[in-house]
Amino acid sequence: MKCAVIDIGSNSVRLLLWADGCSLNKKIYTTRLGEGISFSPVLRPQAMERTIGAIGECLREARAFGAEKTYAFATAAVRSAENGGEFVHSVFDRYGIGIDVLSGEREAELGMLGALGGRDGGIVDVGGASTEVTVCKGGKVIYAVSADVGAVRLKDVCGEDPQALAKYIEEKISVYGDIPACPVTAIGGTATSLSALEYEVEPYDPKKIQGSVLSAEQVGKWAEKLLSLSQEERLALKGMDKRRADILGGGALLLFHVLKKMGADRMTVSEQDNLEGYLSDRLRREKQ
Repeated sequence: MKCAVIDIGSNSVRLLLWADGCSLNKKIYTTRLGEGISFSPVLRPQAMERTIGAIGECLREARAFGAEKTYAFATAAVRSAENGGEFVHSVFDRYGIGIDVLSGEREAELGMLGALGGRDGGIVDVGGASTEVTVCKGGKVIYAVSADVGAVRLKDVCGEDPQALAKYIEEKISVYGDIPACPVTAIGGTATSLSALEYEVEPYDPKKIQGSVLSAEQVGKWAEKLLSLSQEERLALKGMDKRRADILGGGALLLFHVLKKMGADRMTVSEQDNLEGYLSDRLRREKQ
C-alpha cells in the first residue's frame, strides 16, 4: 500500500511518501505560515495563500506517486490562530482534503512514536511556533508538555539579540517544570540542520543525519556562532539549510536551553518524526 502524509507546520509544509512499511521520500516547502503570529492572533492572508499553494503541490505529488491514502495534519500555527478554522475550511474547499489539527500533547506523542517506535526515552521537537518534550517509560508516555515557543516565534519577538532570546526562552520553557531524566532524541528541522552543519553534510543526506549525535555543548556553540554571523556568512556555511538560515540561531539556542532543562549532555538526532508517527497511529486506528 502507498500512502502520503502532509505536515502543515508553522515554518514549513512537509510531505512524506510511504509504501509497504517504508518511508521513501520527504519533501519540504518553507511557507512560514506562523509568520507574525506572535504579534497578532491570526494567520496572515499571504502566509495562508503560500501554504495552501504548497499543500496543492504535495497533493499533486501524492497523486503522481499513486498514494491510495493521503492524510494531512497541522500543528501550532493553525491550532493557536483565531482564524485557524478558516484556513482548514479554505484547504478543504480548494482541495477536498480534511486537516487534523493536533493538540500540543498529541503532537508530542506522535513525534515520539515516529522517532522511537515505542521504545523508552525522551523526545525534543523544536518547531516554528512551539516546542514539545515527551518522555516514555515502560512503554507508556509519562510526560508530554508543549511550550509556546519555537524558531519562527523567536525571530518575530526577539530578532537575533542573544540576551533577549535567552530571557524569552527561559520564561517560555518554565512550563516544563521537572522533566523525568532520560536519554534524549531530537527531531525537527532545527536538530537535523544543526547535525548537517556539525558534520558538514552537503548535499543533505537523511541517512547521514539519522542517528547522529550532538553534545549539548556543540549545540550551544552553534547557537552562539550563528547568532554572531551575518545572513550572508551563515549561507556560506557548509551544510547550511538556506531555507532555515535566518531562524536557526534562535532555534539552536532554544534547543540548548531545553537540553539543559532536561539535564541532558547530548542528544541523538532522528530523521523520523511525527510524519511517521502520525501515519503509524492512523493506520493502526483504521484497522481497529
